[in-house]
Amino acid sequence: MTDQATMETIARLVPQGARVLDLGCGDGALLAHLQATRGCTGYGIEIADANVLACVRRGVDVIQLNLEAGLAMFDDASFDVVLQIDTLQHLRNAETMLRETARVGRTGIVAFPNFAHWPNRLSVLRGRMPVTRRLPYQWYDTPNIRVGTFKDFEALARKNGLQILDAFGLQAGLEIRALPNVRASTALFRFQRGNGAAA
Repeated sequence: MTDQATMETIARLVPQGARVLDLGCGDGALLAHLQATRGCTGYGIEIADANVLACVRRGVDVIQLNLEAGLAMFDDASFDVVLQIDTLQHLRNAETMLRETARVGRTGIVAFPNFAHWPNRLSVLRGRMPVTRRLPYQWYDTPNIRVGTFKDFEALARKNGLQILDAFGLQAGLEIRALPNVRASTALFRFQRGNGAAA
């Protein structure tokens, strides 16, 4: 999902000079973009050997780690921003990692495919799981072990005592703020740990 328009949108949400942790950073393109355009520092977390190598080639500091093991190696609020871009839907411990994102970062930014986007709804009404540009896999070979919607994340954030600072959809590189649960293929949230957040 890290096309240029998406990277630009995410970059606008990250403060200049921020210390960033990118969970499931892939080939490091987003973190490299943040370093080049926003003067950010920080680390990527990635498990795949080829992606770790790609990060190193880009000059991105990367730690090879399985996110299912958690983030115990990092102290509370040790980063200004923690990113989970197209990561949450791949994790078995998605709720735990959401809380960890809020613990380790002063703010968190999460983006994931919005299953409630209207073409997906139409596909399900026709009796088939959706196959779209944003969800390009058949149901039997998808790497996504979770499907969620814009509204689902709002409920999960409330359950975990997270304060949503900004929320909108992304569709074809554009921000969708009106009816994003229906009109956007990607849900994007910026949040922080609320006063009553569970430890």
